[in-house]
Amino acid sequence: MESLSQTVQQATTIELSGVRMRLGGAVILDDVNLSVRRGEFLAIIGPSGGGKSTLLRVIAGLLRPEAGTVSVSTPPAFVFQDYRLLPWRTVLKNVRLPADLGLGQMPAPEALKLVGMQDYGGYYPAQLSGGMRARIALARALAQSGEVLLLDEPFAALDALVRERFNDELLHLHDKTGRTTVLVTHSIREAAYLADRVAVLRDGRIVRVLDTGRMGRASAYTEGLEAELRALLGEGDSTRLRTEPKGRVGLGWLWPALAVVLGLGLWQVVAAALAQPFLLPAPTLVWAEFLRSKGELLPQLWFTARTAVLGALLGTLVGLLIGYPLGRSLWLERFLSPFLVASQSTPVVVLAPILITAFGFGVLPAVLVSALSAFYPIMVSVMVGVREVDRGYQELFRSLRASAWQRLIHLELPGALPVMLGGMRLALSLALIGAVVWEFVSNQPGLGFAVNQARAYYNGPRQYAAIVLLVLLGVALSLAVGSLERRVLRGRRQV
Repeated sequence: MESLSQTVQQATTIELSGVRMRLGGAVILDDVNLSVRRGEFLAIIGPSGGGKSTLLRVIAGLLRPEAGTVSVSTPPAFVFQDYRLLPWRTVLKNVRLPADLGLGQMPAPEALKLVGMQDYGGYYPAQLSGGMRARIALARALAQSGEVLLLDEPFAALDALVRERFNDELLHLHDKTGRTTVLVTHSIREAAYLADRVAVLRDGRIVRVLDTGRMGRASAYTEGLEAELRALLGEGDSTRLRTEPKGRVGLGWLWPALAVVLGLGLWQVVAAALAQPFLLPAPTLVWAEFLRSKGELLPQLWFTARTAVLGALLGTLVGLLIGYPLGRSLWLERFLSPFLVASQSTPVVVLAPILITAFGFGVLPAVLVSALSAFYPIMVSVMVGVREVDRGYQELFRSLRASAWQRLIHLELPGALPVMLGGMRLALSLALIGAVVWEFVSNQPGLGFAVNQARAYYNGPRQYAAIVLLVLLGVALSLAVGSLERRVLRGRRQV
């Protein structure tokens, strides 16, 4: 029975044989042979640029060697040097990402508790210190299924005291979870202290593997100058929130309000000086006309608003469906570019008679005209946004074996969202313009028709009342997108 237990304990989890890897024409790894036992802590050290991170990515399956074999018992969890926490997800949701992709084994709250971050689940990565983000990245890896943990210099950016504390915590976690762990590090002391064995990588080859006994820092803690300095500095603590100084109570709305009041005052003065109500009626006349005609103007406002919103939604859907594959494929963009440019170079007014012939004068052609006006900025913003998603996050999702659909839902669309919302602002404005142009051409009962009708009857105040309602509608739609933008981008900042 004891012999069987020893056999299981010594079972190999990672096996590399004759691995050769070339990047950019240069040989990075050459005839690498390495075995890692189940439950072992192995450190890999070597000169900068010597292929340590490349070797870790080969083990993770992120890079495929040109020669040799790589065998890993289970898909490994990877902790990257820059942590790669998704800025649009809270701490809890970042740790829950493997579960969302079907790789979760340990519940996210339990993983957070293991690293001492259970009280920070509702924070965003941008609100955390570097040490806290390192803990979250480690918790995400612990929450992932599998028994292999790969660490690519995760504590390199931390100060010495915090790094020492992390070493102790990592050692405790390894002993507690029993996961096979491979750590890439530049620190000889860190490797000797943490690892059961240390592999030395030089000139692309494993030149030696040494047993350490984890005794690399025992005397340094208690003897000599280093021990005295440590006593003076105290214990490192990485648990610090990044807080922004609170500003004064926001009164930014006063400036646009003041601008509106001054604009109305200037309008009143100029209108009085001109004394031509049809050319420029005073604001008081426009207000009086609105009160007199609101029974007609408000339904017309609703008709235009409905057309613009439906057109913007349809344009957004079409823009997403076209923009995403274009963002993923440069050749497809080049192939379709003549048609896309033609679609924006053709004035909507030219298409109106064709749409009237095909669909009549109902709501459908109005929405189609509005959508045609709106889809292009959405398409471009989706295309640009998808291409701007950080390649580091793409590598993270590859390490999590995410499918194309999971990558779209959990990475590319959320990552492109800031650019998409900028495109949405422009799309709503263009959708409103398209709706009004349609009403000019088709005489449908919207605000565009109201402007035309008022001009035909030389009713300047009513004409201006309809124009003011159009302006207010445009402002309301823009504010709605701005509010949505603030809500969905809350807490997001590049980290």
